[in-house]
Amino acid sequence: MSELDQLYQQIILDHAKVRRGDGLVETAPGTCTGESMQHNPVCGDQIRLRVHMDGATIKDVSWEGDGCSISMASASVLTELAVGIEREEFLGILEEFRELMRSRGTKQGDEEILGDAAAFAGVSKFPARVKCAMLSWVAAEAALLAANS
Repeated sequence: MSELDQLYQQIILDHAKVRRGDGLVETAPGTCTGESMQHNPVCGDQIRLRVHMDGATIKDVSWEGDGCSISMASASVLTELAVGIEREEFLGILEEFRELMRSRGTKQGDEEILGDAAAFAGVSKFPARVKCAMLSWVAAEAALLAANS
């Protein structure tokens, strides 16, 4: 295993242990909020993710879930990336992450765009694990759509 692979593995393990955004945050009345519940029937992973918006800016992301280290770490990484940025910027990051996950290991993640989410590049080699990594991202996309409805 290369040093980079070891570093990426450590990032995933760290996020799985110390989960950023874990625990749903209640919303104040009148707050623009979206929520999505996603479930991976193949492995049983599940997540409920909530976004709070301030205009076009993602003010907060919170979630609760149960699943493997990959799915929980991915939700934690997503939380760190999304909070404080514009909706459209996050959707661009989401598309970059989706492309990485579809690459089947042929693409390295761009750390400038993905930050710690680039650590999931190795996951893309294992199609059964891609759904685990994507679960929270799909939930975030749906929650953002719900927030704009």
